[in-house]
Amino acid sequence: MDRTDSAVELGLRPDDLPDGLVVADRLGRVICFNAEAARLTGRRPSAALGRPVDRALPLEDSDGRPWWRLTDPYRGLATRGGQPERNLLLPGGREVLVSARYVRSRPAGPVRRLVITLRGTDARQRSERSNAELIATVAHELRSPLTSVKGFTATLLNRWERFTDDQKRLMLQTVDSDADRVTRLITDLLDVSRIDSGRLEIRRQPVRLDEAVRRHVQTLVRGGHRADRFALRTAGTLPVLWADPDKMDQVLGNLLENAVRHGEGTVTIEVGPVPPTKNRPEGTAVTVSDEGPGIPEEAMHRVFTRFWRGSSRGGTGLGLYIVKGIVEAHGGTVTVSRAPAGGARFRFILPAGTPAVLA
Repeated sequence: MDRTDSAVELGLRPDDLPDGLVVADRLGRVICFNAEAARLTGRRPSAALGRPVDRALPLEDSDGRPWWRLTDPYRGLATRGGQPERNLLLPGGREVLVSARYVRSRPAGPVRRLVITLRGTDARQRSERSNAELIATVAHELRSPLTSVKGFTATLLNRWERFTDDQKRLMLQTVDSDADRVTRLITDLLDVSRIDSGRLEIRRQPVRLDEAVRRHVQTLVRGGHRADRFALRTAGTLPVLWADPDKMDQVLGNLLENAVRHGEGTVTIEVGPVPPTKNRPEGTAVTVSDEGPGIPEEAMHRVFTRFWRGSSRGGTGLGLYIVKGIVEAHGGTVTVSRAPAGGARFRFILPAGTPAVLA
């Protein structure tokens, strides 16, 4: 069932549809030309209704050939069910995305209705711009660690005897760290792809978020951050949480690293139970806040979108998008607000339960 069929079942009028809709009868005469089709083509419905569809909607391919002559829905192959979406040109050279479906009285029978869907190219152009931005971001983020890896390995290969063991160890540690950066970036890109396509896999098992937070804080302290910069607060008895431990590590890692990198002062992490409500089971809430400049009010609605960056301190701008995707894949919610001390405050809530209930 396509969008047109769904709209009809819901009782929507053609003018309620977000896409352009043109319908022709068994003789090829236009019997429906909705408001969006009129907007996309610049033609009034009254000028299209009753006319042959190839005249009411003169379309050409990129080589200037009439589309109707190529597709020939009424006299073409009787086994065809329609035409897939493709870029075509309206008079004046305006691009539009066009797909068609042939409604037949019986399999291989004559066409009873020709249903044409029109869409503007804005959505595709936005997608293309987003993909171009992704490629540019990835290229930029890969260049630095790969340049470092190449430089140190070439130096070691060419001048191995000239370095002390300590110098060699330092260079190899740098290579190892940069390789980890590349691995994290590739992991992020794969997760973005899975989130976008709805294929993010969740392997649930019992997870203690308070213990996971402690591990992340210890890792940051071992990495050189002051222990007194972090304040962990737990309250109440946490319910049993079934979640993917690796995915939870990604969420906590992104939120804590963002707070350390972009925030200032003390990073406060609060973990506590959330009582059930009418629309939500009991769960666990984790809040991460800092004392930095925070996020401007007008930017908060973009925080969880791809490529959003809160400062000029680097990063791909994918971390919070991945956080949102992982939390929502677990049936939870994540929000951002201003912290009491003025910084950013991120809070996510995950429902408790069993795998059978949460699947």
